[in-house]
Amino acid sequence: MSRETIVLGAGMVGVCVAYHLARRGRSVVLVDREPPGRETSYGNAGLIQREAVQPHPFPRDLATLWRVLPNRSIDVRYRLGAMLKTAGPLLQYWRHSSPKQYARIVPEYASLIMRCTDEHAAMIKAAGAGALVKKRGWFDAFRTSKVFDEQCANARDMQERFGVKYQALDRSALQAKVPHLSDALKGAIHWTNAWAVTDPGALVQAYARAFEKLGGRIEQAEAKSFTHTQASWNVFTSKGNLEAEELVVALGPWSANWLEQLDYRLPMFPLRGYHMHYATQEGARLNNWLMDYETGYLLTPMRRGIRLTTGAEIDRLDAPPSSAQLDAAEIEARKIFPLGERLDPEPWKGARPCMPDMKPVIGPAPGHKGLWFAFGHGHQGFTLGPVTGRLLSEMMDGQTPDVDMQPFRADRF
Repeated sequence: MSRETIVLGAGMVGVCVAYHLARRGRSVVLVDREPPGRETSYGNAGLIQREAVQPHPFPRDLATLWRVLPNRSIDVRYRLGAMLKTAGPLLQYWRHSSPKQYARIVPEYASLIMRCTDEHAAMIKAAGAGALVKKRGWFDAFRTSKVFDEQCANARDMQERFGVKYQALDRSALQAKVPHLSDALKGAIHWTNAWAVTDPGALVQAYARAFEKLGGRIEQAEAKSFTHTQASWNVFTSKGNLEAEELVVALGPWSANWLEQLDYRLPMFPLRGYHMHYATQEGARLNNWLMDYETGYLLTPMRRGIRLTTGAEIDRLDAPPSSAQLDAAEIEARKIFPLGERLDPEPWKGARPCMPDMKPVIGPAPGHKGLWFAFGHGHQGFTLGPVTGRLLSEMMDGQTPDVDMQPFRADRF
């Protein structure tokens, strides 16, 4: 049973972990109730965000808090019951967002982000998935000159510190690159070394096929529970028992609940999000991914149509969906781009697995030999999947990664 490994979770992170372990000669079984890339990885905006070296802090200024409080904003919505249930992690999140704490977190977080396109490039090549990827960046667009100027100054700082590449576009330059926009937008930042994917789920599926070509096995089954002995881990699924020397938990927003079986109490909380696909009016085309920065939604040209993705909704993972945030985003989006009819029968809903210090959990379980964690990537699981896969596989083989992994250990909590 030497070097046999079970990976739980077939989203971007789990697939990439499985791929890198198989590439190292391990016998790997990837387990999920859905086919690869059908949960959170399916519904995101499809960006590989090389510019995202700054994680999303909890707002601390009174103006933002006052704006969010009435619960009508597009970038953030909440349900009071969920806020109360996750009050502990949210309070930690607020504390970690203080200027002093955040200044420490950013370079730690950036150490992963700075490697994202290189690691994706290797997997894109191995998977033969180049046709899905557009390497022309994306646009943060602004409605006010004040915020545009502030974010340009921040972009200059990120360029100097972390190698982010960008171009500032005034209104006319933006409209030249993205026709059919209204004049409500004053300008944009073009993040030029980020990449975009026309079908995020299909990219995960391509990576999964590359994993299978290495000899890996995909088991579509629901993992019910697990036990461990000194020699092995046993996972009981809807299709039978699986046994391996090591076990990786990469279940995204379901990871923390699953690990309660072993008395781990990790302060994860979900941030939910929605998307809908649209046709366009009057022959309009959107060739670039575009964020309405001050409003809080993203328009992305996908295979199926123009995908509108919302900001964050603070609610229970299993709570019924609410269309209010998406409906409000659609009203604003129609003011800047001629969207046509909806193409999906109902909105898609997913959840991002968030940790209170904004950093993922990558590394060994503190109390169990042969148990490994790879979750909590927040908004950037799609971006950081290949990085996580490489780093965790190196750690599991006893190697020292070229990234300091201390900031991502589970025992920091």
